[in-house]
Amino acid sequence: MSDTLEVRIWRGGAEGGLVHYNVPRQASQTVLDVVTWVQRNDDPSLAYRFACRVGMCGSCAMTVNGRPRWTCRTHVDKVTDGDSLTIEPLGNVPVIKDLAADMTPFFEKWQSARGRFHGAATRRDAYARIKPDSPARQTANAHVECINCAVCYSACDVVSWRKEYLGPAALNRAWVAFNDERDAHLGYVLRSVAVNGGCMSCHTHQSCTQHCPVGLDPSAAIAGLKKALSRAYLSGRLKLS
Repeated sequence: MSDTLEVRIWRGGAEGGLVHYNVPRQASQTVLDVVTWVQRNDDPSLAYRFACRVGMCGSCAMTVNGRPRWTCRTHVDKVTDGDSLTIEPLGNVPVIKDLAADMTPFFEKWQSARGRFHGAATRRDAYARIKPDSPARQTANAHVECINCAVCYSACDVVSWRKEYLGPAALNRAWVAFNDERDAHLGYVLRSVAVNGGCMSCHTHQSCTQHCPVGLDPSAAIAGLKKALSRAYLSGRLKLS
């Protein structure tokens, strides 16, 4: 094993290219450590995004050797091809500069999926009592820990060729809202995911589930939305126009 890494990092915007750097190897070195070393020691103009460094915020997500990952939790020794490493911005979102991606389309689709909670109770009503072992609550709990890192969105094959597709993170959130027994607008959620580019556009490639850093299963959430939407439509409870 060499004492240095041959690192290729994307520089520039969408029309940029890969630039080579030689980075010293270190014990327990993460990909984020590599990027930080380049920015601090070789080229201070390198743009990238990070915050917590401990796998809590997801803001350091980049494409590492062709796969979207959290760079703060990705150890170099586990992903290098020999002594080489290629680091690029997330896919399926515009590039601002270098490794910094524009997350606007991702969050706009999140809003379009209408995964927000819509309660009916007022401050004068008693607190809603939801049993933690109820099937709906357990279903919601299994999908609620998404932190919006966009790794699944970057990995999604459908997003890459169908730009209007809402994507796995937004649909996963909609499934959480649909299973919240306190929500007063469940039909509203279904109408939001029944649009062109909604849940029925998923091809079930399961790239989102395979790549999710926190172990969620967006594919299962989307399958649940498909079933709920079909049942609501066939029973006449949901009218689509």
